Amino acid sequence: MDDLARRGMIRQAMRAPYLTRDEELALALRWKERRDQEALNRIALAHMRLVVAMAGRFRHFGLSASDLIQEGHIGLLEAAARFDPDREVRFSTYAAWWVRASMQDFILRNWSIVRGGTSSGQKALFFNLRRLKARLAREHGGDAPRHELHTAIAEALGIRTSDVAAMDARLSAADCSLDAPVAGPDGERPALSATLVSDAPLPEEVVARTIDGERRRRWLDRALSTLNPRELKIIRERRLSEEGETLEALGRRLGISKERVRQIESRAMEKLRAALVRSDPDRMSSAA
Repeated sequence: MDDLARRGMIRQAMRAPYLTRDEELALALRWKERRDQEALNRIALAHMRLVVAMAGRFRHFGLSASDLIQEGHIGLLEAAARFDPDREVRFSTYAAWWVRASMQDFILRNWSIVRGGTSSGQKALFFNLRRLKARLAREHGGDAPRHELHTAIAEALGIRTSDVAAMDARLSAADCSLDAPVAGPDGERPALSATLVSDAPLPEEVVARTIDGERRRRWLDRALSTLNPRELKIIRERRLSEEGETLEALGRRLGISKERVRQIESRAMEKLRAALVRSDPDRMSSAA
């Protein structure tokens, strides 16, 4: 919507007649019972002043007033389509929530390329942070430390102080391209992306490790299935547990000597090796 179209919409909204309660009820019933499109349009047009006024409340987010009005108009039409006259409330009261929600969602989607306000608490913080900061600054004469302001805002909204600090930092800085040059040593100006080094493994490495881990687990499970119950218990207690049971303690639990435990373990390890070679001889030769 260009500026000329926006001014035309505002003039049309200002000229639209107000509806009395009875007129509003009659139009709402026509839409609800007969799906009369003209009745829906008249309700929406009569309340475009609400959209224009609410768009002015969100002007400080730096987005186009035309776009805000357009989004608010979509919310207004949604409210008109859902309005239930049997609730005995004025349409403006009901529509205000839809108009505000539509504009807020548009702002969250377009204010930054990084999506914010994904939870109800973050959304409330995004739209109230500036107002609460200004109010608290006035109450403290503008001398309150930033961390105290963050703590007070977190208590007012019932969220964590760290969330307030993170949102304050986001609202205080504009988006920056990863290709933007930054000051480097020796007068160099590398791209910002070149300075963002991560020690985390690459995605393909993570996937490869996950797949290999699943294959090794299935390979080992097949080999362990060749052991009898006592051999399997000894191998699990001695080789596959984090702490590793001692021969003596395991012998006491099984009612045998520690030397017998060692013999069973040795025999089980030979059976495992043989089973692993049969299952995948190439893997075993490379491991060796």
